[in-house]
Amino acid sequence: MSTRLGDRILKVDHAGEHGAVNIYRAQILMTRWTAPQLTPLLRHFLEHELGHRALFRNRLQARGIRRCRSYLLCGVGGWALGLVTGLLGASAIAATTYAVESVVLQHLMEQRQQLEPIDPDAFDAVSRIVAEEQEHHDHGRDTMRAGAFWPPILTPVVRASTEAVIWLGMRL
Repeated sequence: MSTRLGDRILKVDHAGEHGAVNIYRAQILMTRWTAPQLTPLLRHFLEHELGHRALFRNRLQARGIRRCRSYLLCGVGGWALGLVTGLLGASAIAATTYAVESVVLQHLMEQRQQLEPIDPDAFDAVSRIVAEEQEHHDHGRDTMRAGAFWPPILTPVVRASTEAVIWLGMRL
């Protein structure tokens, strides 16, 4: 059973996953020069995000719903964020991953609570990605270097930006 809230959440989550795909693609491009040791891990995370995006796209298609109007904004913003943080190196990449996933996980938990009683299909889709998003979050948290320059600067900025994109997506 499809609901308006479920449709909206799937659209916004699909757009967010598109942003995440572009963050990782751009970071992979930049880590060739700044942190080549991270490239295999970022490729692993990219595979997760590609799967998440496909999951939400398939659910939207099954419901006959177009993607979110913020889809392209998320893609361009993700690419820009990935380029900049990839250029800044390993601590900036870890801080970005941690900050984005902190916000994403909070929203996924709220979405699951909202969807469970009203939209089992959307609840299932959201639930399927939680473990992998938690893995990304925990790795970012665990690899931020204490005393590194970028984490205290990037973390609040990236969190606020991620919140803003989600807020905007829910209203477009």
